[in-house]
Amino acid sequence: MKILHSFMLPLAAIGMLLFPAMAPAASLEPVDSSGVQVQRQEQNGITYLSGGIGEDEAKAIQQTTGYNLHMTFAIGAENKYIPDVDVVIEKAQGQTVLTLHDAGPLVYVQLPAGKYNVIATRNGEVRRDVADVGSGAARNLVFHWNGES
Repeated sequence: MKILHSFMLPLAAIGMLLFPAMAPAASLEPVDSSGVQVQRQEQNGITYLSGGIGEDEAKAIQQTTGYNLHMTFAIGAENKYIPDVDVVIEKAQGQTVLTLHDAGPLVYVQLPAGKYNVIATRNGEVRRDVADVGSGAARNLVFHWNGES
């Protein structure tokens, strides 16, 4: 029985790789818009969404199109979404194009094509990444902090 079980697990994993459409797609489920508070915002000519507190709000943002930079903020081993992150997006030359306070846990931004430095700060702990956005698929950045505070 142990041999059969050991064989079935890899077989199931291969099946999920070959047939991903059969896996449930949480972001495509209907959204109860009555509780959704996410609104398109603009700063310095840059359009963005920030929010995702609660399942419906997170789904509403995840279903939105037209944003070429998607950021997710999480904490701890369970990757719990966190909404209290300060974000600065700079052009590669150092010019700030967007500054957000207490953003997240999801932030979607529409930026002109180019290379950007993204700095996410939570409780004084800084995380940095570079986003090269263009006309192709959206760039996804995940910022993770270890502690619970």
